[in-house]
Amino acid sequence: MDDLRLTASWVAEAMGGTLTGAGVREFSGVSIDTRTLKPGELFIAIRGGRFDGAEFIDAAIVAGATGVVVSHGTTERRNAGSASLSGERISVIEVDDTTVGLQALARAIRRGSGTKVVAITGSAGKTTTKEVASVFLSAWYRVIRNQGNLNNHIGLPLSLIALRQRPEIAVVELGMNHAGEISTLVAVAEPDVRVWTNVGEAHVGFFASVDAIADAKAEIFEGASPSALLVGNADDARIVARLPRFAGRVVTFGIDRDADVRATHVVDRGVNGMAASIATPGGRADMTTPLLGRANLANILAAAAVALEFNVPLADIAQRAASLQPASHRGEIVRLPSGITLIDDSYNANPTATRRALDVLAQSEADRRVAVLGEMLELGDQSAALHEGVGRAAAVARVDLLLTVGGAPAAALADAAIVAGLPRSRVRHFPTSDEAAADLMSFVRRGDLVLVKGSRGIRTDRVVERLKERG
Repeated sequence: MDDLRLTASWVAEAMGGTLTGAGVREFSGVSIDTRTLKPGELFIAIRGGRFDGAEFIDAAIVAGATGVVVSHGTTERRNAGSASLSGERISVIEVDDTTVGLQALARAIRRGSGTKVVAITGSAGKTTTKEVASVFLSAWYRVIRNQGNLNNHIGLPLSLIALRQRPEIAVVELGMNHAGEISTLVAVAEPDVRVWTNVGEAHVGFFASVDAIADAKAEIFEGASPSALLVGNADDARIVARLPRFAGRVVTFGIDRDADVRATHVVDRGVNGMAASIATPGGRADMTTPLLGRANLANILAAAAVALEFNVPLADIAQRAASLQPASHRGEIVRLPSGITLIDDSYNANPTATRRALDVLAQSEADRRVAVLGEMLELGDQSAALHEGVGRAAAVARVDLLLTVGGAPAAALADAAIVAGLPRSRVRHFPTSDEAAADLMSFVRRGDLVLVKGSRGIRTDRVVERLKERG
C-alpha cells in the first residue's frame, strides 16, 4: 500500500486551515525545526513560551521548505512589511493555532493510515515498556515507535506523522506533568490498545496528591470504544480501583497479585537481570532477561500482554526477552576495565524508581555497593519527606557508601539515611554532580558496584561520564 500523500490541499483540510500560494505542492515530510528541515518538507511555525516559529520562516524557505503553516494574519503582516510571502513559490497554510494544527494533521494521518496504535502511560517504565513491546511485535509486524521521549503535545504528533508510511502497528508513549495533558494526547493518537504501567510520585509537585496523579493518568480511558483494550497493572491499587471505569476490555499484568499475565517463581539475579515463569491464559513459559529488577519485569509483562493481544507466540516473547537491552542511561550495566561495575540509571529519577534501583543494588553481589543519588525534582511540598523515604531505603539496601547531589532535599536524603543506620562516615553530600564525581574518583576501586541515578536537571550523567573516562 502506498504512503499517504501530504498534498497541500489535504494538509490544509486536515488542519482546518486556509491555503494560499502554490496549492498543488506535495510535501515530503513535516518539520518544526529549520536546523533539521529537509528540502521539500512542510515547516510548521510552532509558537512556544520562549520562541515563535514564525521568526524562522525565512530560514525554512532557505533550507528548502515547500510550504509553511502559520497563524492567521502572519501573511498579511509580512506582506505589509519587507518580508512578503507572496512572491515565494511555496504553499502557505494559515490556521488559528499552529500547535493545534499539527495535532489535527497527526490525527488525520493516524485515521487514514490503518495502523493499530498502542499508547503507553504511567509514572515510570513508559519508555522501557514501549521499547520492549516494539521488540516483541517487530518479528511479526511492521512496527514504528516514537523516538526517545517524544511524548508530549508536540512530540507525539510529530511521531504520528510517520504513520503516513502505513506501518501495521505504532507503539507510542504518552507523557504528562499536568492534568488534561493525557486527554489531549489520547484525542490525537486514538489508541486501539492502551497500557497503564503504574502510578507514582513523579511530578507530584504539580498535583495535590498521588491520587490526583492517578486521576490524570486515567485520562487514558477517554474516547475508548467497547473494542478497545486496556492493559493495566494488577499490582497497583490505584490503577485497579479505576479499571471499572474503562469502556472496553481489560487485561491485567502483575507479579504480586493474580493477573491475566503474571510472573511467578521470580528470581532476582541483581546486575545479571531477572528470571521468572510467565503464566498466561494461553500457557506458561520460563523466561530470563538481562533487564534489572522487578520494575523492569513488570514492564516486560505489560509488553508481553500487548504482544499476546496481537497473537505473538509466548515462546517467541520469552526468547526475545532473553536478549533485551536497556535504553540509554536507563539501567545500563557497564563493566569498566578497572573492575568497577556501573549501573547507569542517570536518565531521570522519581522516588518510586529510585527505591526500585536501590532494591537492585541490594540484590547484587559486590565488594562494596556505592549509590550516587541526585535530587529528584518536581516533588513540590512533599519533596523533603519523599527524599527522606529514599534515604531510609538506601540504609535498608545495604549501601556501603552513599553520595547525594543537589539542594536541601538531597541533603535531607543523606540525613535520613544516617538516622536510619548508615554511619555518618559513609554518607556524603555535594551541591553538584561534578563535585560528587571528583570525590567518587578519589575512593572508588576494583570490585565496587556503583549505582548512579538522579533527575535530569541534576546532571548525574556527568558522574557516569567521569567513571567511563577513568575506565
